[in-house]
Amino acid sequence: MLTFVSAKSQSGKWYPGHFTDVKGNTESGMLRVNPSAKGPVKDEGFIEFKENNKSNSFKLSASEIRSFVIGRDSFVVAHPPFNEQWAKNEFDFVKVAVDEYVKVYMAGVGKGGGKRGGPGFGISPGLGIGTGGYGSGVGVGVGGTIPIFGGGGGGSEADQKVAYYYGSNTADMKRLTNENFEDVMSDIMGDEPEVVDKIHAKVYMLANIDRLISYFNQVKAGKKPKPEK
Repeated sequence: MLTFVSAKSQSGKWYPGHFTDVKGNTESGMLRVNPSAKGPVKDEGFIEFKENNKSNSFKLSASEIRSFVIGRDSFVVAHPPFNEQWAKNEFDFVKVAVDEYVKVYMAGVGKGGGKRGGPGFGISPGLGIGTGGYGSGVGVGVGGTIPIFGGGGGGSEADQKVAYYYGSNTADMKRLTNENFEDVMSDIMGDEPEVVDKIHAKVYMLANIDRLISYFNQVKAGKKPKPEK
């Protein structure tokens, strides 16, 4: 069971993870995301990194890295799609919510796509650190979520603080809406017929997409072969 805590209480904490820079180099250590301090580049999100608790830290702007992983969650950097605006940054982090051929991304847009919203969009820390590019995080959750963006993916688009997008990569992201939700998510999750049936039955909609993603992951995990002893 995850325990939701305020962004303010987590802003100074460090968590194990790794990042991959624009040259493809990966570094593992301790990360914190969008801390309260000023970032190195205007209008860009950033992370702070140190090799261990005794090392000096340094900041990395979104344009300097490709991705980072904390626990079970993977993030990539992206610009908002055409005619959209995210929070206060023109170049920021999006969470890889569904890592299929066509992916689902989460982005903090703030209410009405304007100012940064309150807590809700979070990171699930893990005990282990993965290696390589995004999607390779390893670890068991430790019962905490670090909210870094606004909450509330459902409701009208004007009221959303978290927006969902779909695409094979961040360059071709399109907004997930109430109108296209059933077709898009049925296609992305098409390998799991029981999940698709629930989408068509409107058990899952944009307003509760977090529950759909959790259910999809459970169904996928149940079909994976058991590891050999």
